Amino acid sequence: EKINLTAITEYEEVLDKHFYDSLLAANGDLKGILADVGTGAGFPGVVLKIVFPDLHVVLIEPLHKRCVFLESLIEKLALKGIEVVNERGEDHSLSHREAYDYVTARAVSNLNGLIEVCGAMVKKDGYFICMRGKDGRNEIEKAEKAISTMGFAVEFIHDEVILNGDQRVISYFRKVRSTPLKYPRKYNIIKKSPL
Repeated sequence: EKINLTAITEYEEVLDKHFYDSLLAANGDLKGILADVGTGAGFPGVVLKIVFPDLHVVLIEPLHKRCVFLESLIEKLALKGIEVVNERGEDHSLSHREAYDYVTARAVSNLNGLIEVCGAMVKKDGYFICMRGKDGRNEIEKAEKAISTMGFAVEFIHDEVILNGDQRVISYFRKVRSTPLKYPRKYNIIKKSPL
């Protein structure tokens, strides 16, 4: 509450909408390096690190106060192989092209913009794991051009219902070819003219 990390503060809701929800990103064992873009309070990145201790996790968060919280949390939980980067996703993407086996993003931006921001970070044959709400399948249909342009193919889509009845759509997009070097564009252009 002090740092205003999340509007969800009830214990059961936090478990359901943050912790359980974060676990939905895992399809079997996750190995290698995962970047969590717009991680906020560390969801799903920190949760996935706890469950898969051998997974190296990079938490990307543009707000400094959240990064300070995340550093403190990592220290308190004595987690190893996890780091915090205080940077916007599209900026990180420019300096970390095809650096990650997995990139996750949870409820951030629209899918067209999100895949452009995150897509270049994913290694060939790696995965962009997209976590959306009940309209997730419609968003995927509308983002077909962006998905293809960024070098991805939809591998599978998983529908889930969390304990409070809210729907989740988890999508695994596999990187089938390298992202063209002109992407990602500057964020104001992505927002103004999405793929």
